[in-house]
Amino acid sequence: MVTLSPKNIEKSAIFDVVTPMMAQYLAIKLAHPEGLLFYRMGDFYELFFDDAVQASRALDIVLTKRGKHLGEDIPMCGVPVHSHDAYLARLIRKGFRVAVCEQIEDPAEAKKRRGAKSVVKRAVVRTVTAGTLTEDALLDARRHNYLAACAEARGVLGLAWLDISTGEFWTQPLTEGGLDSALARLSPGEIVFPDHLLQRPELHDTFGSWKDQLTPLPAPRFDSGNGEARLKILFEVASLDAFGAFSRPELAAAGALIDYVSLTQEGQMPRLSPPRRLTEDTVMTIDAATRRNLELDQSLTGEKRNSLLGIIDCTVTGAGARLLTARLSAPLTNPEAINERLDALQFFVEAGRSRGDLRKLLGRCPDIERALSRISLGRGGPRDLAAVRDGLALSAQVRTVVVLPTAELLPVAIGAAMTGLGFHDEIIGRLGRALDVDLPPTVRDGGFIASGYAPGLDELRGLRDESRRHIAALQARYANEIGIASLKIRHNNVLGYFIEVQARYGETVRQDHEALLIHRQTMSNAMRFTTVELGELEGKISRAAERALALELQLFNDLVGEVTGRADDIAMAAGALAALDVSAALAELAVTRRYVRPHIDDSTAFEITGGRHPIVEAVLDSGDGGAFVANDCHLDDPGRLWLITGPNMAGKSTFLRQNALIVVMAQMGSFVPAIAAKIGVVDRLFSRVGAADDLARGRSTFMVEMVETAVILNQAGPRSLVILDEIGRGTATFDGLSIAWAVVEHLHDANHCRAFFATHYHELTALAACLDGLSCHTMRVKEWQGDVIFLHEVAAGVAEASYGIHVGRLAGLPSAVIKRAETVLRMLEADESSSSLTRLTDDLPLFAAMADRPHAFTTPSPLEPSILETALADINPDDLAPREALEILYQLRGLLAEEL
Repeated sequence: MVTLSPKNIEKSAIFDVVTPMMAQYLAIKLAHPEGLLFYRMGDFYELFFDDAVQASRALDIVLTKRGKHLGEDIPMCGVPVHSHDAYLARLIRKGFRVAVCEQIEDPAEAKKRRGAKSVVKRAVVRTVTAGTLTEDALLDARRHNYLAACAEARGVLGLAWLDISTGEFWTQPLTEGGLDSALARLSPGEIVFPDHLLQRPELHDTFGSWKDQLTPLPAPRFDSGNGEARLKILFEVASLDAFGAFSRPELAAAGALIDYVSLTQEGQMPRLSPPRRLTEDTVMTIDAATRRNLELDQSLTGEKRNSLLGIIDCTVTGAGARLLTARLSAPLTNPEAINERLDALQFFVEAGRSRGDLRKLLGRCPDIERALSRISLGRGGPRDLAAVRDGLALSAQVRTVVVLPTAELLPVAIGAAMTGLGFHDEIIGRLGRALDVDLPPTVRDGGFIASGYAPGLDELRGLRDESRRHIAALQARYANEIGIASLKIRHNNVLGYFIEVQARYGETVRQDHEALLIHRQTMSNAMRFTTVELGELEGKISRAAERALALELQLFNDLVGEVTGRADDIAMAAGALAALDVSAALAELAVTRRYVRPHIDDSTAFEITGGRHPIVEAVLDSGDGGAFVANDCHLDDPGRLWLITGPNMAGKSTFLRQNALIVVMAQMGSFVPAIAAKIGVVDRLFSRVGAADDLARGRSTFMVEMVETAVILNQAGPRSLVILDEIGRGTATFDGLSIAWAVVEHLHDANHCRAFFATHYHELTALAACLDGLSCHTMRVKEWQGDVIFLHEVAAGVAEASYGIHVGRLAGLPSAVIKRAETVLRMLEADESSSSLTRLTDDLPLFAAMADRPHAFTTPSPLEPSILETALADINPDDLAPREALEILYQLRGLLAEEL
């Protein structure tokens, strides 16, 4: 089979030796060489050449062939038009781009103009990429699908992003190292950027983390001057000052986004909100490692379940879920803005009945944002219009549920949402009158305009339907005249209407009724005819149906124009409904989970009373794991750095994470799992918890630990919150202890941040004597009849032991290993001298010697006493005179010299 490459798509070399249809395909493929080409042929999208080979493998569909090219078979495969969304979704997930090529004229019209062998005009109507999806079948209804662009101007980076399915549009200036945190916050489906940035060494790691989402483009597409001009044209303004003071890199990135969307949508632009500017100091900076360690939006297994988002998401609409995710990803740093969100929650916490009624209403709310986007792109259908109608109608009911008699009682955020809902009686009424009850999925199916809305359409439909009744009457008359009761009048797209009789009657009917019947087709089991009367009737039906559908399409376009003319108001109402959904959902969560409102201010206070881990608590509540043990935490001078010791499984990591999660929840505008909480705003959150390697970049677990620790020490400031767990444990004991020691000192003396440092290095507790801001705490344990009970409580002080052997016993280590470890531990604790360590090393072959003996691993053999120990055991100091004691001392010294 022949493959297709740019070299053999040259017109002069190929187009003269292929069929007209294949010549058309090759011309379109030449104009869209990147990605796969879905070439519409009737009810299928067909793929040819290399596209077919790749698609058949990716989709696990049959690869066939169609004709020849340059003497070789042409590979071909196809997918049905009516179900192509499912195939598109699979291809996009596997990293493909797909150019969708449609028939843009009616085959009958093509035949009239150019003859029976004419080729229907076709053109690519859009290129589907991971960042430009709009169909519900291709999107997660509860998550944004961002298309992001990174650009550079004068050595400075800027970022822009939009969601084509909702119209959301943002820009952000980037400081050094800020790109990684910004992309981690957005988790974009696709990132476009100038190809020369791949040569920037400092961006290699960042781009390496997002390599599957990268789409490099030529640098000229990221010109800031052109970007500014594109934005002015799109939003029909002479100046962008009303939208914000954008930097040159931001303009370059935003303009490149507009250019890329126009390119992939073949010039059809979606409705986009004017760009809003986000500065790094308005949201909490959280790097990718911290998001992963804290499991903010997905667990370490990659699932939403058992992540913070999975626990707190009680929203009942897709738009509300997307807004909640966005708030969780970008906690605020402005206390006033945070408290406005908390006021809205407080309102719904106290107004339980209003909250319940609102959530019931919102549960029926369609996704107005995404329906509006498809309508603006020309890809909307009757059901999208109905979604807009039903959503706006529901917004009017929401007003009656939420508004109080005294408007001043409404919190600022609730009042803004109520204003955003607006009034839409006119468009609701028109769509209500125009749309039928049962709506088809696509416009081309027709039948979506309600009876009585357009008299002209009703008349055409009546003519069409009456003609069909004439067909039924004509069938009965022909069956009676010809004398064959089984005679049928049928229809297909090739012959139109025809008379069909069984084959056994065919020749008799043909001869006896030659004057009436005109032969059309003979088949193995039937013969088909037509009549002059049937042909005329078919023409009336066809013309009436065509005219009815054409009028429906015209009416649909009028309705689309009505909706797009009010797009900004409709989008504002959709955003207001989403905001109300989030506030009511978080209030429901607070009531159900016993969360409290945090006090947020500009201080550096951190006072948590009875704090709980939201994820662990929810998991325990859903099973039979018992109640979660709450703990207090007060980080403030002089104790802004907590050094936490204690055994494994006692809850150190849980305690560290729960305090970080409480901060995230508080600053996103949520109540928190605690009895009380006072938090001075945190501007940057850092977490170094757990062990993971990065073999793709040649990094061991310890190297990853050191890289993440270096980021913290280089970037944390006085308003940062840092949680560190077991720094230095991945290397030799003295190396690790030295690193941990220096890290604690640096956090205290240089970073001046609020921090938690969990460790097994008990030696670090000595730092409390010289570091005023260091406070020692430990996880409490209780020993009872040889067992250790973990109390999961944090208390001031230092751990007495690590209880690692006990944890090993719980994990199921063989009893021989446990007993040997206990022996070694007693020796190390009794004598840390080099001679003791040497004796331990000499003792290591013990296991090999015992392995060949039955029941060898029951109890390890005790060590034989040395000559020096035997001599010491025989001495009774009370019986010795001074002279005798001196002589024995010389004798013992001699024995010691012999042993060494």
